[in-house]
Amino acid sequence: MDYQTITLERQDGVAVVTLNRPDVLNALNGQMRAELRHAVAEGGGDARVVVLTGAGRAFCAGQDLGEGPNVAALNLEQVLRDEYHPLVRAITESPVPVIAAVNGTAAGAGASLALICDVVIAAESARFVQAFARIGLMPDAGGTWMLPRLVGPARALGAALFAEAIPAREAADWGMIWEAVPDAAFAVRWQARARQLADGPTLAYREMRAAMRASWGHAFEAHLEDEARRQGLCGQSRDFREGVLAFTEKRPAVFEGR
Repeated sequence: MDYQTITLERQDGVAVVTLNRPDVLNALNGQMRAELRHAVAEGGGDARVVVLTGAGRAFCAGQDLGEGPNVAALNLEQVLRDEYHPLVRAITESPVPVIAAVNGTAAGAGASLALICDVVIAAESARFVQAFARIGLMPDAGGTWMLPRLVGPARALGAALFAEAIPAREAADWGMIWEAVPDAAFAVRWQARARQLADGPTLAYREMRAAMRASWGHAFEAHLEDEARRQGLCGQSRDFREGVLAFTEKRPAVFEGR
């Protein structure tokens, strides 16, 4: 695909997908949604970690309200089903970890997009805004499912009702994101984390991500069975054998992702 609204760069197992409409704070239009979905799937094809970040001063301002002649006339249910949901699934079903490197404001569907990723690393100047109520909507793109699981129902509903910006440091304190990093150290930090995951046991990462997501719909006994099955797969991997051998030889493990 010839990307117009994003960029995709690959190097040494790391695929960096950059939302690249800085003039509109990387707001999501139909083309960007399609390109993002394709890039996440394509990037994960030969990479061992995918990073989503934004160009300019924002991560993503959410739905592009300037899209089309009358955005208020959009069939939002259809847009969600046809465009947003496939993008969300591309992230959650990625065979490799997905990091959101949130360089600036993540608002509306942009916040949902970030929070659905496996790990969120944010610059301290970044903010997370459940902005939907400001235009008479409710959170979507997985937001009403993910946010209560991250911060609990009281904070999730308050964030949605009041639509107030939550600074990155506060989001980290709430458990909404993994960490907030001083702006000067932000790029070095997320790049180091991406490198760590790209060098790690990809199969184990895949199974732990799938197991944790599945746990929210499992009864305890059913989850124990699912956990055992997935661990059995990991235990048959080359990476497990390498990990044990490296431990006994007192050296760093060299994982191949299988």
